[in-house]
Amino acid sequence: MKRDTIKKYEDFATDIDNPSARSAYFLIRAKKAKFENDARFGLVVSKKSIKFAVDRNRAKRVLRDWIAYNEGLLKPEWDYIFIARKDIFCADRQTGRVAMKKALKYMQNLTIDEEK
Repeated sequence: MKRDTIKKYEDFATDIDNPSARSAYFLIRAKKAKFENDARFGLVVSKKSIKFAVDRNRAKRVLRDWIAYNEGLLKPEWDYIFIARKDIFCADRQTGRVAMKKALKYMQNLTIDEEK
Protein backbone atom coordinates (compact mmCIF):
# COMPACT_ATOMS: atom_id res chain seq x y z
CA MET A 1 0.00 0.00 0.00
CA LYS A 2 1.45 3.34 -1.03
CA ARG A 3 1.08 6.18 1.46
CA ASP A 4 -0.02 9.68 0.60
CA THR A 5 2.37 12.56 1.29
CA ILE A 6 2.01 15.58 3.53
CA LYS A 7 2.00 18.76 1.47
CA LYS A 8 0.62 21.59 3.62
CA TYR A 9 2.92 23.56 5.89
CA GLU A 10 0.62 23.35 8.93
CA ASP A 11 0.47 19.54 8.67
CA PHE A 12 4.22 19.34 9.31
CA ALA A 13 3.92 20.83 12.81
CA THR A 14 4.46 18.43 15.69
CA ASP A 15 4.29 18.79 19.46
CA ILE A 16 7.24 18.30 21.74
CA ASP A 17 5.43 15.31 23.31
CA ASN A 18 5.18 13.44 20.01
CA PRO A 19 7.55 10.50 19.56
CA SER A 20 10.73 11.01 17.59
CA ALA A 21 13.82 9.05 16.64
CA ARG A 22 17.12 10.15 15.24
CA SER A 23 19.89 8.73 13.15
CA ALA A 24 23.10 10.18 11.74
CA TYR A 25 21.31 10.50 8.40
CA PHE A 26 17.80 11.67 9.33
CA LEU A 27 15.34 12.55 12.08
CA ILE A 28 11.83 11.07 12.33
CA ARG A 29 8.85 12.68 14.03
CA ALA A 30 5.42 11.11 14.31
CA LYS A 31 1.98 12.35 15.23
CA LYS A 32 -1.57 11.07 15.11
CA ALA A 33 -2.86 10.81 11.54
CA LYS A 34 -5.00 13.74 10.43
CA PHE A 35 -7.42 11.43 8.62
CA GLU A 36 -8.33 8.06 10.10
CA ASN A 37 -6.95 5.10 8.09
CA ASP A 38 -5.12 7.51 5.76
CA ALA A 39 -1.68 7.88 7.28
CA ARG A 40 0.84 10.01 5.38
CA PHE A 41 4.51 10.89 5.41
CA GLY A 42 6.35 14.13 4.71
CA LEU A 43 9.92 14.86 3.71
CA VAL A 44 11.90 17.88 4.89
CA VAL A 45 15.24 18.74 3.33
CA SER A 46 16.31 22.23 4.30
CA LYS A 47 18.37 24.60 2.23
CA LYS A 48 20.43 25.34 5.32
CA SER A 49 21.66 21.75 5.63
CA ILE A 50 21.90 20.85 1.91
CA LYS A 51 22.81 23.79 -0.30
CA PHE A 52 22.06 22.72 -3.88
CA ALA A 53 18.61 21.77 -5.20
CA VAL A 54 19.96 18.73 -7.04
CA ASP A 55 21.33 17.38 -3.77
CA ARG A 56 18.08 18.14 -1.92
CA ASN A 57 16.13 16.23 -4.58
CA ARG A 58 18.58 13.35 -4.36
CA ALA A 59 18.16 13.27 -0.57
CA LYS A 60 14.38 13.03 -1.02
CA ARG A 61 14.78 10.13 -3.46
CA VAL A 62 17.06 8.35 -1.01
CA LEU A 63 14.59 8.84 1.85
CA ARG A 64 11.69 7.59 -0.31
CA ASP A 65 13.67 4.46 -1.16
CA TRP A 66 14.42 3.76 2.50
CA ILE A 67 10.79 4.40 3.46
CA ALA A 68 9.45 2.10 0.72
CA TYR A 69 11.82 -0.66 1.84
CA ASN A 70 10.60 -0.39 5.46
CA GLU A 71 6.92 0.29 4.66
CA GLY A 72 5.76 -2.56 6.90
CA LEU A 73 7.16 -0.87 10.01
CA LEU A 74 5.07 2.30 9.59
CA LYS A 75 1.98 2.35 11.79
CA PRO A 76 -1.24 3.11 9.89
CA GLU A 77 -2.55 5.47 12.56
CA TRP A 78 0.48 7.79 12.52
CA ASP A 79 1.74 10.51 10.16
CA TYR A 80 5.53 10.48 9.84
CA ILE A 81 7.83 13.41 9.08
CA PHE A 82 11.34 12.57 7.89
CA ILE A 83 13.96 15.32 8.17
CA ALA A 84 17.17 14.77 6.21
CA ARG A 85 20.57 15.62 7.67
CA LYS A 86 23.59 16.59 5.62
CA ASP A 87 25.29 13.25 6.37
CA ILE A 88 22.59 11.42 4.39
CA PHE A 89 25.00 11.09 1.46
CA CYS A 90 27.57 9.29 3.65
CA ALA A 91 25.35 6.21 3.78
CA ASP A 92 25.11 3.62 1.06
CA ARG A 93 21.75 2.08 0.23
CA GLN A 94 21.92 -0.89 2.61
CA THR A 95 23.31 1.12 5.53
CA GLY A 96 20.51 3.67 5.16
CA ARG A 97 17.84 0.99 5.01
CA VAL A 98 19.19 -0.61 8.17
CA ALA A 99 19.33 2.77 9.94
CA MET A 100 15.72 3.47 8.89
CA LYS A 101 14.61 0.04 10.13
CA LYS A 102 16.31 0.58 13.47
CA ALA A 103 14.75 4.05 13.92
CA LEU A 104 11.26 2.86 12.96
CA LYS A 105 11.47 -0.09 15.38
CA TYR A 106 12.48 2.38 18.09
CA MET A 107 9.45 4.52 17.15
CA GLN A 108 7.15 1.49 17.43
CA ASN A 109 8.36 0.90 20.98
CA LEU A 110 7.77 4.55 21.88
CA THR A 111 4.24 4.58 20.54
CA ILE A 112 3.39 1.30 22.28
CA ASP A 113 4.58 2.76 25.61
CA GLU A 114 2.53 5.95 25.10
CA GLU A 115 -0.69 4.07 24.39
CA LYS A 116 -0.53 2.04 27.64
